[in-house]
Amino acid sequence: MHRRHPEIDPQSLSETDEQRQLRAVLRDFYSETSGPEDVRKHLATQRGHDEQLWARLAGEIGVHGLAVPEEYGGAGFTFAELAVALQEAGRALYCAPLLPTVVLAAHALLYSGDRMACERYLPRIADGTLTATVAGFDAGGSDEPEVTAERAGSGWVLRGRADFVLDGAGADLVLVRAQTPTGPELFVCESSPDTTRRTPRRVLDETRRQALLEFRGAPAITVGTTGGAEATVAATLDTGRAALAAEQVGGSGHALDAIVEFVGQRHQFGRPIGSFQAVKHRLADVLVALEAARSASSYATACAAARSPHLPVAACAAAVVCSETFRLATAEYVQLHGGIGFTWEHPAHLYVRRARGAEVLFGTTDRHRGRLAELIGLTSGSAA
Repeated sequence: MHRRHPEIDPQSLSETDEQRQLRAVLRDFYSETSGPEDVRKHLATQRGHDEQLWARLAGEIGVHGLAVPEEYGGAGFTFAELAVALQEAGRALYCAPLLPTVVLAAHALLYSGDRMACERYLPRIADGTLTATVAGFDAGGSDEPEVTAERAGSGWVLRGRADFVLDGAGADLVLVRAQTPTGPELFVCESSPDTTRRTPRRVLDETRRQALLEFRGAPAITVGTTGGAEATVAATLDTGRAALAAEQVGGSGHALDAIVEFVGQRHQFGRPIGSFQAVKHRLADVLVALEAARSASSYATACAAARSPHLPVAACAAAVVCSETFRLATAEYVQLHGGIGFTWEHPAHLYVRRARGAEVLFGTTDRHRGRLAELIGLTSGSAA
């Protein structure tokens, strides 16, 4: 007889008082500093975001260090607190590189277990003075390595290319999964223009910049233990999926709130259009989908915070549910605003682009469903 124990404490699925306070502070902060017009203005700058706002978010509120241990200069909270910040960032469509820096790069360093690398880089990530990203973590199923590492004296150099790297054109630091003669390893690269060519890519979602990185003998240092790169990369990507799901929940919540406000104000035939049964049904569909997304995201967040072995399943499920919810919510955001919703000047289009870009960021929903089926044993050769 097998004893069953809850893998996740049910209380961890509910917000604490501290998390509610953090959400309130961030919502006020973003409403004052990162409205749609602010986002459009900063998209035209070289860096793509307000660097002063980035510094304030790190220094005044401490978002960058929420999930960083105190020994590395962080606040010592968990991914659960960071997920609150990501939800509010997604709601406001904040366009700075929180996802690549604070989620992917920071967690890759933590998962690697390399104390020296953590001591060197995490304090600067936590205080907002260092931006970072990851490259070569998801090769799209290709058997050919994107980046290779070769010995050069007592160190390593990187060669090859990694495409559609988040914040690849501007990040100060790049953590790279590269193939070595003995297998894949994780490297940290503080690249220079002489050894790394960065080419910005034109992408649908301009609030999340991406670039092609071409390494031409870029000096690099190994991170983590020999043979541990694949586990680090897998855990980092699943944490990234949980983070993206939180963003999508925030964006979906904004879309629903904006629709409800509009249909209560817009009148047709002498009454608010929100009073029509057909509109109510569509709003109800979005609300039901949003509640499902919140549940899936909360579970993935709790698994990431607890470093649960069930994170891969939770992250895949959240990726599917939250992507589909965000797509539905933003489609209705446009449709239920009528003619004005189809104009580029309306903020709905920024959210539509974010939704479409996010749903393929760490793999398509079909890929997530396939992996989920393997993880829970629905296909042959399933993963435990």
